[in-house]
Amino acid sequence: MKAIVAVPVFLVVVVLDFITKAVAVSTMVTAGVPRPVIGDWVRFALVYNPGAAFGLHLGPYSRWLFMTLTVVALGVLWRLYRQAADDDMKKVLAIALVAAGAVGNVIDRIRSELGVVDFIDVGIGLHRWPTFNVADMAVSTGAILLALVLWQEERCQEAALAASES
Repeated sequence: MKAIVAVPVFLVVVVLDFITKAVAVSTMVTAGVPRPVIGDWVRFALVYNPGAAFGLHLGPYSRWLFMTLTVVALGVLWRLYRQAADDDMKKVLAIALVAAGAVGNVIDRIRSELGVVDFIDVGIGLHRWPTFNVADMAVSTGAILLALVLWQEERCQEAALAASES
């Protein structure tokens, strides 16, 4: 039952991320030059990020370090997926989103020493959010959902424990 949600979500995110990055690379030849999409608020600007989220960069070994961390994270996510109940669709959706985003970005790290392709630029004037991609959106959305699901599980366990003690 879990796979009915996890596999399609995972595949759609990975494929959509791959296609949007390919289009960004092929249509935005000049890196860093923004193209307005919705005025100045949403722009497309090709950026290669050799580091992690928010430009975290750890020198010449960043690529290999972040690939290794991604493999470890995918192992943890696989374990969470296997432990998830068949009807826990929120948790399964969250895990699939995070895993797909992680795979999307690790594909970039494997394919190019330049780093992860980012192209979505959001902000107002000089106040901009760090440039991101579809994989980043999946990781962020999935991580927030997973945190909420795990927090809710913890609250339910605490309530059950309190009820059993009284």
